[in-house]
Amino acid sequence: MLIRTLLATALLLTVSASAAAAQPLQAIDVGVDPSGHYVVRFAAEGMTFGGDLGMPPSAVRTNDGQDGIGQYHVIEFDYSGRTSSITAYPQIGAVVFATTYARDNLAVGDFPVLSQLPALPYVLSYHDTPFSPYQLNTVDQAGDSPWLFFDASANGYLISPASDFLIARMARAADGSLSSGLTANLSGLSGNLTHRTLLVAGTGLNHLFDTWGNALTGLHAKVRPPNDADLTLASLGYWTDNGASYYYHFEPNLGYAGTLLAVRHELEQRGIGIGYLQLDSWWYPKGPGARWDDARDGIYRYRAAPDLFPSGLDSFQQQVGLALVTHARWIDPSSPYRAELAFSGNVMTDQRYWSDLMGYLHSSGVVTYEQDWLGAQAQPVYDLSAPQQFMGNMATDAQQEGLTLQYCMPLPRHVLQTVEYANVTSMRVSDDRFDRNRWDTFLYTSRLASAVGVWPWSDVYMSTERNNLLLSVLSAGVVGFGDALGAENADNLHHAARADGVLVKPDVPLVPTDASILAEAAQGNSAPMLAWTYSEHADQRALYVFAYARNGSSQSVSFSPRGLGVSGAAYVYDYFSGTGSVLPSGAAYTTTASDGTYLVVAPVGPSGIALVGDAGSFATLGQKRISALSDTGVLDATVEFAAGEQPVRLIGYAPAAPAATATGGALDPVDYDAATGRFSISVRPDSTPAEVHVELTP
Repeated sequence: MLIRTLLATALLLTVSASAAAAQPLQAIDVGVDPSGHYVVRFAAEGMTFGGDLGMPPSAVRTNDGQDGIGQYHVIEFDYSGRTSSITAYPQIGAVVFATTYARDNLAVGDFPVLSQLPALPYVLSYHDTPFSPYQLNTVDQAGDSPWLFFDASANGYLISPASDFLIARMARAADGSLSSGLTANLSGLSGNLTHRTLLVAGTGLNHLFDTWGNALTGLHAKVRPPNDADLTLASLGYWTDNGASYYYHFEPNLGYAGTLLAVRHELEQRGIGIGYLQLDSWWYPKGPGARWDDARDGIYRYRAAPDLFPSGLDSFQQQVGLALVTHARWIDPSSPYRAELAFSGNVMTDQRYWSDLMGYLHSSGVVTYEQDWLGAQAQPVYDLSAPQQFMGNMATDAQQEGLTLQYCMPLPRHVLQTVEYANVTSMRVSDDRFDRNRWDTFLYTSRLASAVGVWPWSDVYMSTERNNLLLSVLSAGVVGFGDALGAENADNLHHAARADGVLVKPDVPLVPTDASILAEAAQGNSAPMLAWTYSEHADQRALYVFAYARNGSSQSVSFSPRGLGVSGAAYVYDYFSGTGSVLPSGAAYTTTASDGTYLVVAPVGPSGIALVGDAGSFATLGQKRISALSDTGVLDATVEFAAGEQPVRLIGYAPAAPAATATGGALDPVDYDAATGRFSISVRPDSTPAEVHVELTP
């Protein structure tokens, strides 16, 4: 990496590209001249950003270093009684702007204020409303949202606050300039506050989101949780929230606790494994009457309602034999907490509250705390201290008790705030009761959440709703259903999880393809939706592609597996029709999408074989079923079995019937169709739980 700093009429930093790195360096020029004009110029054509300090800078200095994002070169300067800086990260094509506020100059203007910007026709941002729904080609009322500006070739830039998310805002002026800073009229600053803004530029819309999100989590040293980080992510769950069968409702002859115990018994009898039970807002007393069935008011006391759980929450948890996930609202005006502890707005900021609450939950077998209504009643006053006390104390005390957090109804600022807390593992990405009319928002907000290392939760549905369940599985996040007693579809649920309730999921969340975002930006939501995710084993990536029509009953969709990371020939398998075809390297695949077309794209390896995977799982090559896969001329797969599981049927493509052997289990004869090239083979373990190694030889 060549670094050259010139001091003349301007200070210029140039970081040149290097061909040696696996991740090529991006040329970034950063300059600040004596008048106060600053410029950031990326290598990509037209990606130039500029602004003015409004006065000459002083004490200009440069430095090199490394932080959680990567290697950097920084220009730092003083003006108007404060210090600002521009830091370039050439390895990823990112820039961080920073400015330090002190008590006596908090009202000093924003930095940066960018009057020179690339002229790009489209923008994707997120509403400052509950669940952070997406919006295209407008940034109105989205001052706490990241903004992605782009053109028809997927060239673009993404800009957002990089710190102080709860009080940060960006704005567009009438002249088109873009500014980033803190909300107005803040007071009470003790010591200095350094506010940061992150800018990434390049090609590829999903690539820009991933680069931006990884930079944010790197800057804040958040370890991104894996997709099985807690029970809500690792296991199938049963939910009782709005839209579920037992939301403020139970079987009259059983009572609430009895109904849920009966659900647990029913699922066991039908061989449906679950890992946890969610208790929604009905489980605690609310409002001035301290009633469990008050569905409108806030928390009175955060304890189990005694008329539902007379022996306490811990006793019920021991009876049901499942870990619990518990919901929380805002604090009601009538709550005695308001006279006992410190609060702001409608939430508690007092550390004593959070310590008591999380200790109670831990002792009651709760593994995840769900904070709901974040974008509505459950908000503090947005000053310099209360938002951090509310969310920070919540996260800290949950962490101390071993609980993870789920955010519900988040605003964009809450989504960004998750980079400060290692134990925020999931968030709701669509409104109550997941269904077809939620799919668009679910996919776009999954794109936002997953960028910053948070796993999506679609919200509850019935297990009879195959496509809703499928999309939830493909989110790679939380998967849960809410059927009434005896109404479960066991076959559908077995496509989501193993017999022990362990979820079989992709590696990353399902998100819209670049092409779908571009089409919607240009044509509106009349364009069909194409979304994708994948499972990756060694150097092989298999794609899961879901498409649906948004204008009429059917629409044509097309995609190139190469653009999604499958460079060679591939076998494209239509999951629901059971048909497939070989696609040559670099070719596009075209099909007709209707209510939900689901395709598995399996690479054809050196053996000439393409393993689609477990025919009984939606994520056919998910890591919890196919834990290892390689192809060096012989295809080698490791198949995982839970205790008591039935044989797994592997399916795939081969130009001729493959020979098959197994270690740790037995195989039925290979069933091969010479006309289609499809094969299937049943794998049986010697004992369970177990893993069976299968070799397929051409």
